[in-house]
Amino acid sequence: MLGLDSLTDNDKTRYNRQIMLWGEAAQRRLKAASVFVAGAGGLGCPVSTYLAVAGVGQLTLCDGDNLELSNLNRQTLHPDQRLGQAKAVSAGLSLRALNPAIKIVTYAERLDAGNIDRIVGRPDIVVGCFDDFAAKYLLNDYCLKRQIPLVHGGVWGTVGQVAFFQPPETACLQCLFPEPLPDETLPALGVTTGLAGCIQAMEALKFLSGIGATLTGRLLTFDAEEMFFFTSDIERRPACPACGGHS
Repeated sequence: MLGLDSLTDNDKTRYNRQIMLWGEAAQRRLKAASVFVAGAGGLGCPVSTYLAVAGVGQLTLCDGDNLELSNLNRQTLHPDQRLGQAKAVSAGLSLRALNPAIKIVTYAERLDAGNIDRIVGRPDIVVGCFDDFAAKYLLNDYCLKRQIPLVHGGVWGTVGQVAFFQPPETACLQCLFPEPLPDETLPALGVTTGLAGCIQAMEALKFLSGIGATLTGRLLTFDAEEMFFFTSDIERRPACPACGGHS
């Protein structure tokens, strides 16, 4: 946590509707919180949007890609005018316009073993929005070693999933995905990424505010085409190469 700062009059007005729901103490916890959002694409855009407007004190975004025309059906922080710009920079501009009262840090870099300590640091929670499994595994290992909660999200067409990992109490991401899925371009609908990203943001907000029950150790799967949701427990794999040696 960045420090339990008091709420200003501006804060109390801006966040009045959620203070009515959760109270001022929860809002102070959000203001004091730091979140790392891995990706500024289909999932990262709704995640960072709703964390920003909820008043999370510091958001750090990392994305090494540049904005392409085919991104615009689902990546809602980016307008046409920024085609070719770094997604992290574009997202930062939009988020600062949405809420100038919070701190936005952006890294237009691909996360790797050499820069992950510098870029991720020690946030209160990490929200994983990458679609690349090498990056997912890297982030999972980082969170494991530092015991930082990780909110996973993924989509395929109209199907999405969200999970909340908090080892050593729960399984880890590699328990759920022992092997990486094929690296390929997947169908993506903006509504699906928006729905999954909003659920990821809600999980982070519940954890940071201390209000509500997270999906700890569970996988939520939804099919938006048929409109059904279900959850399942994620079993820890004793032989998991990532978390099997952790107590």
